[in-house]
Amino acid sequence: MYIKLNPSTTFSNTMSVVSETIDRIKSFFHHNKEVFDHHKVLVVFVLGGPGAGKGTQCARLVQEFGFCHLSAGDLLRAEQHREGSEFGDLIRQHIREGKIVPSEVTVNLLKNAMKAELEKHEEETENGWGNGKGRFLVDGFPRKMDQAHIFDETVCESKFVLFFVTTEDVLLQRLLERGKTSGREDDNEESIKKRFRTFVETSMPVVEYYRQHDKVVEIDATKSIDEVYERTSNAVKARLSI
Repeated sequence: MYIKLNPSTTFSNTMSVVSETIDRIKSFFHHNKEVFDHHKVLVVFVLGGPGAGKGTQCARLVQEFGFCHLSAGDLLRAEQHREGSEFGDLIRQHIREGKIVPSEVTVNLLKNAMKAELEKHEEETENGWGNGKGRFLVDGFPRKMDQAHIFDETVCESKFVLFFVTTEDVLLQRLLERGKTSGREDDNEESIKKRFRTFVETSMPVVEYYRQHDKVVEIDATKSIDEVYERTSNAVKARLSI
């Protein structure tokens, strides 16, 4: 659905339409079971504080294991700039303030991206793809408990969680350095510190939830990229019995 705004359309009116759209997405998830069969579609969540190196490690996992890497953050940033997006202003505001975008919006973007990838690889027969099969790394997700429940229950039950950990000082220095060239509006010290607080308050309960279900693989992200990847690769092989 696309919304064409006219000069008289107020921000309040727009947010009202967005709210109605989110309600419709909620209704869809409420009345549907798994979209993708978790026996055929492998989903690995990738979590860690901002700057933990999740994207770097995911890129290597894609090369070695044939995963499709979906970054929740990248999908949200693309959606906020997509012409005609009914969620653009909402996403932009949440990212700027270091807040989490409504779960239904993020889950819906992920579901659509997974569907597109499965259709694209339908004829393949290698690396766990084809005939409805696929492998996904979902990076930076779930950020809070309702995202975890909505995704596992209505999109596809996740296999396990890769959790990259290091100190807040290390994360801050990495992000400030990245901000010199990234062009991301949230790579500034004020936004970074808000993101740290948000992660601790909302994402750590998610990690603990999956830890209680023996689904968390914790990786020390302080070490070099190669050292981190060696442990990450071995952990994935062990979990997938490769």
